[in-house]
Formats: sequence, structure tokens, C-alpha cells
Amino acid sequence: MALHRDIFWIGRQWAVTGAGIQAVDQRLRGVLDIDIARLWDEGLVQSRRAKPGVNAEDFDRALTMARERFPETAVSAPFLAQLKALGVVETPVVSPVVAPAMQLRAEGRLARFLPQWRVRR
Repeated sequence: MALHRDIFWIGRQWAVTGAGIQAVDQRLRGVLDIDIARLWDEGLVQSRRAKPGVNAEDFDRALTMARERFPETAVSAPFLAQLKALGVVETPVVSPVVAPAMQLRAEGRLARFLPQWRVRR
């Protein structure tokens, strides 16, 4: 996977990006990358650190920078967000601003003789 467009820190082997920690070497195709949601998963971090060829010093520095930038959230927060998106958990309904109804005034006329219209904001 290519490096995310938001790069916050870049080292010799690792980079802290908007996607989390990514390996700078793109030949790995994102195999060793760590997403933001899994930065605090110690099992995953230790397995990545134990891989052969990983520069441990650079990895530790990238991990420290990423954890400062993306602090740990409650475990249930992403789960609740997913439930709200699916509509399982009800959220208070806020009435949207009512836009005036569009009126079409083209009845009985040929379309080629009507003036062109554009939406104005």
C-alpha cells in the first residue's frame, strides 16, 4: 500500500502517517503496517517488532510518535459509532433546515426554448 498522503514523521524504515505506522519500503505492500485503531494492541506491536529485518530503534521511535499523535480511545467508542451508523442505537433527531420546495414551471413549453438553469448556493 502506498504511503498515506498525510505524513507526520518519517524515519529510515518507518513513517507515521494519517493511516498509522507504515513501512517506508513500498515493496512490502503494507504487510507490516499498523492501523491507527491497532496502535495500542501490544500483541500486534510485538509481532511486528520481532520480524526479521525490522530496525527496532526506528520502529520504537515511530510507535512513540504515533501514540502521541493518536491517543488511545475507549474500546467501546468505535463499536458504538458503528452501532449508531447502522441505526441500532438511536440518536436524537435534529430537525434539518427546511429548504423551499422546487417549482417546475415548464408545463406546456418546448424544452429547447426554455432558458438554461443553474443551482445557486
